[in-house]
This record gives sequence, structure tokens and C-alpha cells, in this order.
Amino acid sequence: MFTALHIGVLALQGDFERHLHHVHLLHAATREVRRGADLDGLDALIIPGGESTTIHKLIDRFAMRDILTGFLKQHPVWGTCAGSILLAREVDDDRITPFGIIDVAVSRNAYGRQVHSFFASVNARLGKNQVILPASFIRAPIVSDPGPDVCVLAEYEGHPVLLEQRDCLISTFHTELHDDPMLTRYFLEKVLVATHGRSDSSAYRSAS
Repeated sequence: MFTALHIGVLALQGDFERHLHHVHLLHAATREVRRGADLDGLDALIIPGGESTTIHKLIDRFAMRDILTGFLKQHPVWGTCAGSILLAREVDDDRITPFGIIDVAVSRNAYGRQVHSFFASVNARLGKNQVILPASFIRAPIVSDPGPDVCVLAEYEGHPVLLEQRDCLISTFHTELHDDPMLTRYFLEKVLVATHGRSDSSAYRSAS
């Protein structure tokens, strides 16, 4: 299904191994991205959850910011939790300079500290299907002020938690910690359309 795709996962810090696992389950090729050269030949990038300020510092320490900026403007990207912070237009923390790939504002750790983490089931619209996603909110951010071109795919308690704009997808929660790769499947479908100009009609069969 997705065997022609090459998906990178930013592996500077955070839960990148679970994202790699889910992509493997769907038979796409994967690569851990730790240097700018690791982006060569990739169809898309996943920026995982973790500590957003730490990931931000490591991006600059390894001189990746310019090449990442160019890549993100031309390829599909999915940011989870910390990844969504880094991809936003605006962040409420002056220690972070976000990439501005999706037109939203983000507040870090808006639900509280690690002890306030929680699990929920989130109703989402993926393609033509309404699905229920397992969602772990771990020091999760809150998204606000989405721009007119941003599509909200899911909300939780009145807050947008899953959004997309063109080839950029962000989720403030984690699904990769659970067994169902449904959201990863949705992202790979977006990548397939962006890179090969076609949609795989079987991609959401398990979600229907």
C-alpha cells in the first residue's frame, strides 16, 4: 500500500521510536533524521512529541534550521504534541521560534504538568470517515486562532486537537503510543497523494 514512500522521523529527542514502529506496520520505509543530510530523498517528515524547547535547541545546535525550513515548505509533515508547537505560526514561549507551517497559535503545557496527563477517546473526521481515535494528552498544548485555510478534524472539550492545512497535519495528543495506526495511515495517505498524485482507496478501510 505505502511501500513506495520514504518517511523520516525527527529523532533528536522524544517518542520517535513509536512513530517509526507505526510507519513500519504500514510497510513504508523509514529513516531516523538527526542531521540535515538525513532529509535527502524523503517524501515526508514526522516531528514527534517530546520537550519542544529541547528539540528546538537541538535543531539549532546541529545547524538544521535552514534545511528543515526548506524541507517543510515543500513536503508533507505531521507534528505530534511538541511537533505541533514547532510547526505553529505563534507560540506563547519566546524560547521557541516556530517554523510557521500551519496557521495556528499554540500554548505550551496548557493542561498542566506531567501528573495532569490523561487519556481520552477523540471523535475525528479522517477523509470521508468519522472515527474514534485513542488519544493520550501528555503535557499537551492547546491550539487557538486557526487561520481560514486550517481545517479542524477533531476537537476535545471545545479545543481543536487535530488540524491540517494543505500537507501539514498536527495533533496535540499522541496516538502512536497505542496499537492502532489509524492516524499514521491517514498521514501516509496524504503523503501518497502529495508525492504520487493518487489516493489508495483501501487506506481507511479499517476505520470505516
